[in-house]
Amino acid sequence: MNKLNRNVIRLALITGAILMVPLVATQFSNEVVWTLFDFVFAGTLIFGTGLLYLLATKMTGNTAYRMAAGLALAATFFLIWINGAVGIIGNSDINILYLGVPMVGVVGTLIAGLRPFEMSRAMFVTALAQALVPVVAVLMGEPDFAPGVLQVFVLNGVLVLLFVGAALLFRRAAAQNNESGVETHHA
Repeated sequence: MNKLNRNVIRLALITGAILMVPLVATQFSNEVVWTLFDFVFAGTLIFGTGLLYLLATKMTGNTAYRMAAGLALAATFFLIWINGAVGIIGNSDINILYLGVPMVGVVGTLIAGLRPFEMSRAMFVTALAQALVPVVAVLMGEPDFAPGVLQVFVLNGVLVLLFVGAALLFRRAAAQNNESGVETHHA
């Protein structure tokens, strides 16, 4: 069995182990109430994020690239998890705008072809998309900024910083590739 297959099996086992926590908690606590949908959503998100990391990094030993991919995927994971669980901007329909952020990242990644310099650009644009969501919500007169406007902007700021951090790490990976003679394409 090759290394990728072993890693996928390991990832499936880790995902199952993580899901055991809420499964056991639902049996003993009224505070944790997960439906089948919650388990499918969480399992897909956890396993999918891990699988994307494995696929994105399987061809490189570049540590900066691996860290950048991990940071970008972690930011996306937390964005989807938080928004799916409670909504970043309260219980408002405006939260649907947050679906655009990972879509920007996906389109940018496809255009970048996983090349580090281009991935850097994609992550900067993703960070910009993340920053614009609460601004658009304010401009649209969103009344339900639960838990509060400041908290929403702080959380968004943290996610923006994670995407910017990924962008800077992809830049470092591109520079390291150039120093080592690995060809990168700059558009």
